[in-house]
Amino acid sequence: MKKEKATITAEELDRRFDAGEDISQFLDWDNARRPGLKPRRVNVDLPGWMITELDKQASRIGVTRQSIIKVWLSERIKTEKAELEPTKGYPSHV
Repeated sequence: MKKEKATITAEELDRRFDAGEDISQFLDWDNARRPGLKPRRVNVDLPGWMITELDKQASRIGVTRQSIIKVWLSERIKTEKAELEPTKGYPSHV
């Protein structure tokens, strides 16, 4: 027999989340989605020295080359957006 999930209002969920409570019992993990985060492949040609430096930095912090590129690009995009339009809010995934 499948156990039913507990239900609460969105406002109560937000309040509990903001208070640092565990809200996992209220989430349907089987149907969870992260809109706007579907990966798309991009090819970028970089000079050898840049690949070497990326690999050094990635190794230093224990991540892959791809991971460090994604983190750095994300940080730069957020910075650029904040400088261009400081009064607008952006989704956390951007």
